[in-house]
Amino acid sequence: MSRLFTLNDSRPQHPDVRQWLREQSGPLAPIAAYWFAALRACGDDVNEVMHDGQATACVDGAAFAYVARFQSHVNIGFFDGAALPDPRRLLQGSGRFMRHVRVSDLRDGDEGALQELVREAYASVKEALARAEEEGD
Repeated sequence: MSRLFTLNDSRPQHPDVRQWLREQSGPLAPIAAYWFAALRACGDDVNEVMHDGQATACVDGAAFAYVARFQSHVNIGFFDGAALPDPRRLLQGSGRFMRHVRVSDLRDGDEGALQELVREAYASVKEALARAEEEGD
């Protein structure tokens, strides 16, 4: 990870995220819940916060991924997605850092690749935090 995007007020089981998940309805609600649970499951140190209307997963306040629900799809976004290995070419976007996967576009076999992107994003933010701590000493 080349930079850290930090958010204030992240915490375990943030009430605003719980509320957002409860308010989801329709056929995309279980998809949003499933992928946010995947973010939470990365480690005991994962906290969460709502940021720009998106349920966002953080470690020590450093955001690594989010889930955003739209009318016809769910995005799983990565704050440093441009740096993630993506052999299945799932990531979309052309920004300097951020990339996302549109879940409605997943093909057979892509779920495992998306799970790997989630794990890579989590590992990347942990490495960046460790480097930042070393440089701060």
